[in-house]
Amino acid sequence: MQLVTEDNITDLAGERWATARDPRLAEVMTALVRHLHDFAREVRLTEDEWMAAMQWLTATGKISTEKREEFILASDVLGLSMLVVQMNHRLEPEATPATVLGPFHIEGSPELGYAEDMSDGVPGVPLFLHGRVTDLDGAPVAGAVLDVWQSDSEGLYESQLVEVDEARLRAKYTTDDDGRFCVRTIAPLGYSIPMDGPVGDLVERTAISHFRPAHIHFLLNVPGFEPLITHLFQEGDQYLDSDVVFGTKQELVTAFEARDPGTTPDGGSIDVPWLESRYDFVLQRQA
Repeated sequence: MQLVTEDNITDLAGERWATARDPRLAEVMTALVRHLHDFAREVRLTEDEWMAAMQWLTATGKISTEKREEFILASDVLGLSMLVVQMNHRLEPEATPATVLGPFHIEGSPELGYAEDMSDGVPGVPLFLHGRVTDLDGAPVAGAVLDVWQSDSEGLYESQLVEVDEARLRAKYTTDDDGRFCVRTIAPLGYSIPMDGPVGDLVERTAISHFRPAHIHFLLNVPGFEPLITHLFQEGDQYLDSDVVFGTKQELVTAFEARDPGTTPDGGSIDVPWLESRYDFVLQRQA
């Protein structure tokens, strides 16, 4: 019988997990055991600290629901989500960079036409965001669907509002033959991540900012091209350099320029002050 010691426990646990029938599972689990044991040794983990970690994980599971993914939030604030994005989307420098999906995407958004209003009465400053979708050579990508979602002018998403039972501040827009699109919405607000749970409690013990800069989410999944999940951030936002989920990239920062009442990018008109932003998405073809 082989007795377990502090010196051999890592090898023994690794050998057991190496028996996983799926080779990838065996690779991942043996590496996890090795790194987890190395971490415990490096910080000299105490039993009280181990128990606190178990209780934190339990609380994280209990607060998680279909509308609140506390484990994803933990991954986000630890920088793991963004690291996985970076490793899995090594695009050409000219291509629009990817960033985190976030926990608020909802399937089945309504399809809207060029410059149709996805805010549909939600209060806020009108924003027209328009541009083109092209490939790396500048050729237009016609028929590209832009799945768009965002927070409102108070920093809240549809899924955070119990009283909302229909699509709110989300839609799908399709590019025309020249690759052009125009999204009509309202200006989003930067917001705090949920601070009333285990992740928030952990962040509160640090000097980490718990805010995200104002942004709009985009998902483009066009046949023949690398899928793109990204944000556009408002230029000048105070949280650009301290995004709690590490999602900000300079290439994704765009100006929201103030406009007087009058003609809008779609050729229509508006009788209140509004904001205009121009941005071109550049997609990379799949190998």
